[in-house]
Amino acid sequence: MSLYGVMRTGVSGMNAQSNKLSTVSDNIANVNTVGYKRASTEFSSLILKSGSGNYDSGAVETTVRYAITDPGNLQFTTSTTDLAVQGNGFFVVQDANGNNFLTRAGSFVPDSTGNLVNTAGFQLMGYNIQNGAAPNVSANGFGGLQVINVNQMALQASPSTTATVAANLDPSAALVGTPAAAAGPGNYTSKTSMVTYDNIGNAVTLDVYAAKTGANTWDVEVYDPSGAALTSGPSAATTFTFDVTAAGKGALAAASTKSLTVTIPGGSAFNIDMSAMTQVASAFDFKATVDGNAPSAVEKVNIDAKGVVTAVLKNGTELPSFQIALATVPSPDHLTPEVGNVYSPNLDSGNVQVGLAGQGGLGTIQSGALEDSNVDLADELTSMIEAQRGFTANSKSFQTGADLLDVVVNLKR
Repeated sequence: MSLYGVMRTGVSGMNAQSNKLSTVSDNIANVNTVGYKRASTEFSSLILKSGSGNYDSGAVETTVRYAITDPGNLQFTTSTTDLAVQGNGFFVVQDANGNNFLTRAGSFVPDSTGNLVNTAGFQLMGYNIQNGAAPNVSANGFGGLQVINVNQMALQASPSTTATVAANLDPSAALVGTPAAAAGPGNYTSKTSMVTYDNIGNAVTLDVYAAKTGANTWDVEVYDPSGAALTSGPSAATTFTFDVTAAGKGALAAASTKSLTVTIPGGSAFNIDMSAMTQVASAFDFKATVDGNAPSAVEKVNIDAKGVVTAVLKNGTELPSFQIALATVPSPDHLTPEVGNVYSPNLDSGNVQVGLAGQGGLGTIQSGALEDSNVDLADELTSMIEAQRGFTANSKSFQTGADLLDVVVNLKR
């Protein structure tokens, strides 16, 4: 047995326990870091070949592992842009140089330009779904992603293009004019209005007139604010007939007109879907759901479980604008930790797979919550004591080897 080998083995043991103490210290320091994943030091022996009559002491090697797949508890907050992933997956973020990383740290807030950034300065990435666009997902890469910016959602005007009407016309109403008379300001049974928006967001009120021109037959006309007719009736395009048989029960007849199409002054073609209109024994009723909106500032931002970022404007309009991307790798525990509580893929972790929340095995997104560190403080303090005792014992074996070497040296004296 070599006394030098004894001392080298002691040094190896002290280095190994120092590594363990380093991971314990890091864990304790980050016990309150959002999305932090606990590091641990694992030991393996390095054995040297020995003869039958002597033993050559070896060493101990350490491997640092990260419990990245071990989720932390959720801590709920009052900010809708605080995000946590429930289940598998990571947020995709970008640094100032345009490099993409993965993270579970979801404490995002808008910066001075409106970009959502977390406490480490990484920008949240997602897909632009403004104007109803579908997310253009690249499953094996970060293509199509862009920084989510809440300022882009403000002051956007969308022209009205569609209205869905749920209405009832009173069957007991008297006939108005002659069967050929068109409905209008001077000739109508019922009247209502709809607020629409032109191409630059101006509100345009459209007046809708309905005139009963015959048994179960109505003429419906649309007028602009100046009093000009936008429809041309009475004609087949503006005449609505109802089926009052046992089969129809007051719904529109099969051969009846089902919709009207007009052009909003200063706006776009506007389709009014009236397929749900009825004529049953009840008073006149008219409800319309109209798309489009006037430009308005963003009052708040809502994020649902699928990661859809919706801007709620001060005028009450809700605009879905972005969808947050989630990503994963085949072996998340082998990801490489980087500065800022983010991770980058490597050969051991496998390639990045990008998708949307709730799809392809990815988890959902919880708004108004943050994922706590998965560090157990009691376990770490216990590990600290173990590392301290182990270091002390290894130092004793080193000291003993050194003392024995002194005895050998002193034999010559």
